[in-house]
Amino acid sequence: METFPATIPELLEWRAARGSPGPWLFFEADTWTLDDVVREVDAFAVGLAERGVARLDRVAILLGNRPETIFAWLAANRLGAIAVPLNPAYKRPELAAVLQLVCPRVIVAAEHAALAEAASGDLPEEARPPVVAPEALAAAGRGAPRAEVGPSDVAVLIATSGTTGAPKAVMQTHRTFTLTAEAFPWWVGLDPTDRLLVPLPLFHINAQAYSTLGALGSGAGLALLPRFSASRFWEEATRLGATEVNLVGAMVSILLGADPRPDERAHRIRICYAALALPEEKHRAFERRFGLEMTVGYGLSESTFGTVWLCGVPPRHGTMGTLRQHPRLGAINHARVVTDDARDAPDGEPGELWLRNPATMRGYWGDAVATELAFEGDWLKTGDVVRRDAAGFFTFVTRKKDVIRRRGENVAAAEIEAVLAAHPDVLEAAAIGVPSELGEEDIVAYVAPRPGKSLDEEALRAFARERLADHKVPSRIHVRAALPRTATERIAKHLLA
Repeated sequence: METFPATIPELLEWRAARGSPGPWLFFEADTWTLDDVVREVDAFAVGLAERGVARLDRVAILLGNRPETIFAWLAANRLGAIAVPLNPAYKRPELAAVLQLVCPRVIVAAEHAALAEAASGDLPEEARPPVVAPEALAAAGRGAPRAEVGPSDVAVLIATSGTTGAPKAVMQTHRTFTLTAEAFPWWVGLDPTDRLLVPLPLFHINAQAYSTLGALGSGAGLALLPRFSASRFWEEATRLGATEVNLVGAMVSILLGADPRPDERAHRIRICYAALALPEEKHRAFERRFGLEMTVGYGLSESTFGTVWLCGVPPRHGTMGTLRQHPRLGAINHARVVTDDARDAPDGEPGELWLRNPATMRGYWGDAVATELAFEGDWLKTGDVVRRDAAGFFTFVTRKKDVIRRRGENVAAAEIEAVLAAHPDVLEAAAIGVPSELGEEDIVAYVAPRPGKSLDEEALRAFARERLADHKVPSRIHVRAALPRTATERIAKHLLA
């Protein structure tokens, strides 16, 4: 059997040498063949190298869902550098905090260049990276240098909220991405005739590893949407000729709750991979209404090898599926379900899911303490509480971490609380997640005013909206004279919930 490439630069060139001469990448009215993509990546790499980017440097990318994000990412990897795709919805303080953490050599930005410049200006002068437009990189020329890149090298930093509210950056390796590129098509049943639709953001591990690398791994095409829009989703899916799409639970609920449209079954999508196990009735209703098959998986920024409904295996609705394994290497993924008293839970008893596999992060960038806390030996502690049955199917129970899952993103409660507590009239704040009608969670905050002060809930939301990305802003804020406490004087969030 032919050896599969072990790094992202090797995978791109390997696939280009074997791919069809037709279009591979689709965005709005434009298309690129694999050879086109290789040339764009080469040009971007020349431009980055001219600006001093070399092995192990970080390249921040603030472009959103557009082809240039992929070109800049792959160009950074060709130079042995680390790509850092970032959320364009960040507010200035959030972006500055991430930039301060990862210390990029350059920031690639277009319509968000002013935000990038402003956030960069908040850093010490010696740490301010220049902002470069993708057009300048594309015009840089040809013949980029090639760095030596190994499977265990960090390919991408994935910015995520930490439980302390400070940003964390997951160090994901070339090995994680190439193992996933080979396995994802097998998990969900893809082949070179497919075309993967990407409504999820490219700063998200799902769009990076499952969609983009899954398309390269299988030889399937890749169609980017600038953003998810329920009103245009099926029209765009049809126009782009998509046959597969990855969604998070809120997207599934929004599409299912939308008014019927005459074009909602005109598409060619045959597989929807959803990162949420729905109740069986809702799952089947989605399949019936839109004329497709929906499969389910569980993964996280720290490891793409979680669990999945494996193609060809009868599903168990309501579960996360069984452990993801590898089509060529076999059983490389192992799990433990661990109770609070460090026992291995028997089948049916809940416990924290621990994973051990080679598609796991190297740790959190610049945060040895958080990295140590995330592992027990070589076991990754996911922070998610699950149950496993005798057949090896896992069912999600709850989250152990104080993290709220909203719109497909992890949001640290502490980050919201710190922003609200920065208001001059707020004494203290607590943020919790509550079940949402769209699946996942809504954010609800409780605040107590300083003595002699009064608070307006909508004014507080406006205050938060100026400092937090929209998906982090609480849906509701409740003002209370005081917040409930535990015996150790912590805020009793379980009573608020």
